[in-house]
Amino acid sequence: MSLSENPELQPVLFVLFLSFYMVTVLGNLLIILAVSSDFHLHTPMYFFLSNLSWSDICLISTTVPKMIWNIRTQSRIISYVGCLTQMSMFIVFGCMDSMLLTAMAYDRFVAICHPLRYKIIMNPNICAFLLLVSVLASVVDSQVHNLIVLQFTYFNDMEISNFFCDPSQLLNLNCSEMFTKNIVIHFIGVFFGLFSTSGIIFSYYKIISSILTIPSTDGKYKAFSTCGSHLSVVCLFYGTSIGVYIGSTASNSPENCAIASLMYTVVTPMLNPFIYSLRNRDIKTALWQLQGRAMQFYKSFHHF
Repeated sequence: MSLSENPELQPVLFVLFLSFYMVTVLGNLLIILAVSSDFHLHTPMYFFLSNLSWSDICLISTTVPKMIWNIRTQSRIISYVGCLTQMSMFIVFGCMDSMLLTAMAYDRFVAICHPLRYKIIMNPNICAFLLLVSVLASVVDSQVHNLIVLQFTYFNDMEISNFFCDPSQLLNLNCSEMFTKNIVIHFIGVFFGLFSTSGIIFSYYKIISSILTIPSTDGKYKAFSTCGSHLSVVCLFYGTSIGVYIGSTASNSPENCAIASLMYTVVTPMLNPFIYSLRNRDIKTALWQLQGRAMQFYKSFHHF
């Protein structure tokens, strides 16, 4: 489904979403380069942040390039294999975002509640293990959806009421075994969603409890400021996802659901690097240093 059938809006949508995509990729790549180039940022929190940036680039790359191509060619056709691939990749990287945000919440919990044991608990092996768990859980979630969809009759000339192969839309195309399908999907959704949200809520409950015991106001602000960027991203990610779910349940309009889906498929990955670069002094310092190195390289290359 197209976001708009108005022919006059097609060039505007093309430029708009191409700009969104380029800004998202560039912004997240700058975060990755800043973290990798500055040894001060070689910490667990920024390790997870750089992987979150990779995940955001991949997440938006599963939907927006195809949508831009559809607008350019005035074609909304996607192959059966392409649709399953898009759905699978969307679930993988969407779930990875959720799992990585949970790992980052655990990192902040250890840093504030157990500062003296932080380096021992959040050692490189634990960080690699948490990343591996995030990847494996995302792949399992994706493959469960794939196995359910592959049980359906082969789709031909079917219409999907969204601008990408939304998993919920694909599952609703089939009317057989609805009870079994709903049980499996709700179980998977509750398991992964409840695990991530409960982990984040518990971590911030302990963080806030620990911060309240700090006697000075400056100490409280300094401790909580280390969580500001992560908490903003969490609120943006889960706030838009929950809002889309509630909105799609309350509204019967496919157009409204598709527009709401833009929030977590396009807007959230685009805003994440801005949140971290504007609210985080370490990232801003690393970006300035990266810019300085780039200018020095350009001057030396131009002189040569």
